[in-house]
Amino acid sequence: MEVEQEQSNIWEGYVDWKKRPAIKGHHGGMFAASFVLVVEVMENLAYLANASNLVLYLIQHMHFSPSKAANHVTNFMGTAFLLALLGGFLSDALFTTYHIYLISALVEFSGLVILTIQARSSSLKPPECNPIEATIPCQEVQGAKAALLFLGLYLIALGVGGIKGSLPVHGAEQFDDNSIKGRKQRSTFFNYFMFSLSVGALIAVTLVVWIEDNKGWEWGFGISMLTILLSIPVFLAGSGFYKNKIPSGSPLTMMFKVLIAAILNACVARSPSNAIVSMSLSPKDTQQQQTVTKDLEETETPTTSLKFLNHATTNKPAYTFLQCSVKQVEEVKIVLRVLPIFGCTIMLNCCLAQLSTFSVQQASTMNTKIGSLKVPAASLPVFPVMFIIFLAPIYDHIIIPFARRATKSEMGVSHLQRIGIGLLLSVMATAVAALVEIKRKRIAMRAGINPHEPLPITFLWIAFQYLFLGSADLFTLAGLMEFFFTEAPANMKSLATSLSFASLAMGYYLSTVIVSVVNSVTGDSGHPGWLSGENLNHYHLEKFYWLMCVLSALNFLHYLFWARRYKYQSTGAKL
Repeated sequence: MEVEQEQSNIWEGYVDWKKRPAIKGHHGGMFAASFVLVVEVMENLAYLANASNLVLYLIQHMHFSPSKAANHVTNFMGTAFLLALLGGFLSDALFTTYHIYLISALVEFSGLVILTIQARSSSLKPPECNPIEATIPCQEVQGAKAALLFLGLYLIALGVGGIKGSLPVHGAEQFDDNSIKGRKQRSTFFNYFMFSLSVGALIAVTLVVWIEDNKGWEWGFGISMLTILLSIPVFLAGSGFYKNKIPSGSPLTMMFKVLIAAILNACVARSPSNAIVSMSLSPKDTQQQQTVTKDLEETETPTTSLKFLNHATTNKPAYTFLQCSVKQVEEVKIVLRVLPIFGCTIMLNCCLAQLSTFSVQQASTMNTKIGSLKVPAASLPVFPVMFIIFLAPIYDHIIIPFARRATKSEMGVSHLQRIGIGLLLSVMATAVAALVEIKRKRIAMRAGINPHEPLPITFLWIAFQYLFLGSADLFTLAGLMEFFFTEAPANMKSLATSLSFASLAMGYYLSTVIVSVVNSVTGDSGHPGWLSGENLNHYHLEKFYWLMCVLSALNFLHYLFWARRYKYQSTGAKL
């Protein structure tokens, strides 16, 4: 009896930081996850403090052209988010999320050390110049100095990717998936993860950016360096309370095995040479095949969805090393079912990238004064961040409890409903952006003043589209992370959750492609494209926003097609 009771108090499949069995009541829970939330504030501060203002550093101190600097920043941010897939894969396959965070934080710290030293030392940067005076030409950074710059940047990207792929999953794993209380607490965690991410971003784009602009970039890089370094002891302080999931091997290997087995078994089953393959099996292979066949027969039958994959569970597979269980096939089906949902969120992140870019340029032509305070146009990202900080507690403590009472369900608002609300808000954001741009251009045409003078219209009009953008980000990103985490098989939760950040990366890349295509299609020898030229007032930005609105609306309809057909796998996820 004592042995059974002791086993029932153990988190199955989890260990503590000393690799001993994790104990219920001592390991896991909201207290353990609270360390993750504090660390996320520090981690995102360290990352965004530089990413949000990096283009100016590359132009002013590394002497890149504006277009090259913008491309380098886009590549850097896109790579950082894509590398979340690597962090998620390693967390599932080889290491715990606990160890991946520590390793990734040290990698990001080393990159920031390099950039801090380079920013501090004039000998590691190109010579100072004056772009106005031709007698002192600017030289773009090159050679060993450029190598040092990109080494620092991509070490940061590697570290950020590892953190994004492990930290949210590490926090979500602290809750009991088998209890209603645990699932509700996990939902609260994801809401406050977005809150923490936004708090870090707010400090980064205000205080640290001001320090970089007024005190020097070595101070900005140095603050980020110290912040990520201090996040390590904060994270370690929770070591005695964490439960860490034991890695279960490469999930990709299992996925490829099922896919290859389904293809080969289907082809061989249709071929008369199947008999020859069976005759060529050795007695040992035949015995192994019979054993696995018996195991498969004892398990449940595969589902009828994605029936092609059921060939992987055939009783007489073409090759014995491709033996697959029904469980493995069903896990691969789960992953394939969530991929369309993932694909539908890329367009939202494309809108985020476009609006964040062009909205700053719009604001730079407008009156940016609030009373006697002049606000830099580059500080516009503060608006969506502040909206998220304001909305996250309201959503978790007011909206969700009301929805639970109204629907008499555990979730209140399902994951797919939450993602859909975010996608719908992104459609509204692009429509509002188009209307604001129409208003701005009408005033510009009536004013007829110097293009270098601010227009008589306040930049707070831009805040309306950011209201919808911030809300869309809160609903979709938090909903997507929770959706992937809860729906994914146990052996690939980190990899699946990191798809949320991969969607961000692909959104950035898609935005670049769309702008290039639009300019190519709308421009000819006599007329520039919609988004070409030096003067923003000559752009057809309102037409571009309407195009994005239409694409977002079509994407939303596409999402509804897949969401209506999706069947939840996790307990308590369905309303």
